[in-house]
Amino acid sequence: MSSVWTWRLAARAVFRLVGEQIDGSFELGSETYLLEARWKNAMTAAGDLHAFAGKVGGKAAWSGLFVSTSGFTEDGLTAFKSGRSTKIICMDGLDLYETLSRSLPLTDVIGRNVRRAAETGMPFVRVRDLFPS
Repeated sequence: MSSVWTWRLAARAVFRLVGEQIDGSFELGSETYLLEARWKNAMTAAGDLHAFAGKVGGKAAWSGLFVSTSGFTEDGLTAFKSGRSTKIICMDGLDLYETLSRSLPLTDVIGRNVRRAAETGMPFVRVRDLFPS
């Protein structure tokens, strides 16, 4: 059974930089990911995704993971992916639930999501589509 402790992501908690807050970061392979976590009732729209992309894009060749427990608006994802190229992937609350309840290694979930995003330009692919039963 997989656990947070066996994922070895070298996580870092919330930190502040001049004019911005980053919800956390972690390492996966040789890549460092910045983390944005939204725990709101409303779905995340394009503006929030673009703001996070600005944070990620302003750093050295890093990537980003945007987690929104309530999910993302369809218009927001469409507008976001039609913009400039970014290295951001997205997960929602159901993805987190499926990752944990199915004992999927988070490293594998992120890895498959990154690959799918690289191949298709889609920042959000459901865990159930990445790992069909």
